[in-house]
Amino acid sequence: MSKKAIEAPPLKAVGPYSLAIDTGQFVYVSGQVHLDGETGKLVEGDVGTQTRQCLENLKKVLNAAGLGFEHIVKTTVFLTDMADFKAMNEVYAQYMVEPFPARSTVQVAALPLGARVEIEAIAQRTS
Repeated sequence: MSKKAIEAPPLKAVGPYSLAIDTGQFVYVSGQVHLDGETGKLVEGDVGTQTRQCLENLKKVLNAAGLGFEHIVKTTVFLTDMADFKAMNEVYAQYMVEPFPARSTVQVAALPLGARVEIEAIAQRTS
């Protein structure tokens, strides 16, 4: 299997990992937090605003791989407070297209950089 790292400037990984790995058939996108790629700082605001930034970052990475939200087959959403589920879900629904991807949503004790929400995805190329 060959694999290629995907870059999506100005976004950068904040550790020793790739923003995404393209295996040819699948693109595995690392978790995206509500980071502004230009400033390197987390976007402030409510969890809806933060979720929107996560999804905009996810969109940039997918686009860099030549894909879009319609190619996503699985997402995982990490929240530091499950009370934020409804607000996150309302914004998430504005980005995802039918047939909706499979999804897991879990509450975690903490996220990188003090983020409140993080979203990772697996996208599949169509022939």
